[in-house]
Amino acid sequence: MGGSYSPQALSGASARMPAAQKMATLFSQIDTSNSGSITQSQFTQAFQTMKPTAGFSAMGANAVFQALDPSGSGTVSRQNFIQGIAQLMTQFRNGGTAAG
Repeated sequence: MGGSYSPQALSGASARMPAAQKMATLFSQIDTSNSGSITQSQFTQAFQTMKPTAGFSAMGANAVFQALDPSGSGTVSRQNFIQGIAQLMTQFRNGGTAAG
């Protein structure tokens, strides 16, 4: 009801879980190959099907992935995913943008 902030970056994680656990669960859903890292292709596919929140939608899948993979390796580990999503969520909550 309304525009209240939801700690869920993408749907598919229960609202009752701690944020880090939600992100770990989300990572596992995206990591369909169970490799311990996700590729940009896996992330983009999940981004399109899991209904990201407004801040993430505004950034777009490519920009979010680049924020999660600043080294440009093409993959994101579980730890970097959880930390990166948390940082982006904090920026959105504080009214900032994740760009630059």
